[in-house]
Amino acid sequence: MKLIICIVQDQDAGALIDDLTEKEFRVTKLSSTGGFLKSGNTTLLIGTDEEELPSAINIIEENCKTRELTTSLLTVTMPGDTYIPFPLEVKVGGATVFILDVDKHIKI
Repeated sequence: MKLIICIVQDQDAGALIDDLTEKEFRVTKLSSTGGFLKSGNTTLLIGTDEEELPSAINIIEENCKTRELTTSLLTVTMPGDTYIPFPLEVKVGGATVFILDVDKHIKI
């Protein structure tokens, strides 16, 4: 058995959860926040048999696409303490996926 820990953007989470549950994967949803953009993320815990792992990964790939986002994380201070936001383009979206072996699974 495997445990998939999948971190996705909030806007991708709904469709991803729908597709996973439609294919009979059991999903636990946790709210999380990214440290860089400080925006909302969703962390999904998915327990599955090893044979079903490629199917789960495929569903994640289909639902979580990378996008460009312009943000102003960096600032430039000019003489006289003028605050000028410095635009920065970053790639967001996609998914960060961790796959762990499960030594034991107990359902009570």
